[in-house]
Amino acid sequence: MPPPPPSTTSSPAFTVICLLHSAIAITCGACMMFYMTDLYTFGHGTETAQKLLGSTPHDQLLIRTSDSFSGLLLFAIGFLLLMVAFVRDRDFHSFFAKGCTVLHVFMGLWRCYFERRVEDLAWDWLRQTVGDVVLALSWVFFLVYSWREKYD
Repeated sequence: MPPPPPSTTSSPAFTVICLLHSAIAITCGACMMFYMTDLYTFGHGTETAQKLLGSTPHDQLLIRTSDSFSGLLLFAIGFLLLMVAFVRDRDFHSFFAKGCTVLHVFMGLWRCYFERRVEDLAWDWLRQTVGDVVLALSWVFFLVYSWREKYD
């Protein structure tokens, strides 16, 4: 049996990166849905967490609902990444990696320009931006690896 054409073989690096990003997204999404109060307290301290959770019952309900939907979206993105991890098309791998890189870069820019202006989150934007850059770099490293693999 002849080997499959090069564009339909799967890259193990793509699968590993997708699985790692999927695990991160599913874990963070689940934590956002069920443990957001604890995460606010752990990440920002008790005083800031109380401000971020709202002052009236109506505000608290809106914030909890928003956090739950954000967590559900992140959880769904994690499952999407889990499914995409097993796609065998190298052209799709490259396209997907470029899209994820752009997405993480835009998220970092959003944090730099808007989140740092929020008084209660002003000290936290740098740490989250570094996280976005690291996640984007994982996709860039995959692209470099796949170009090297393609042209060697």
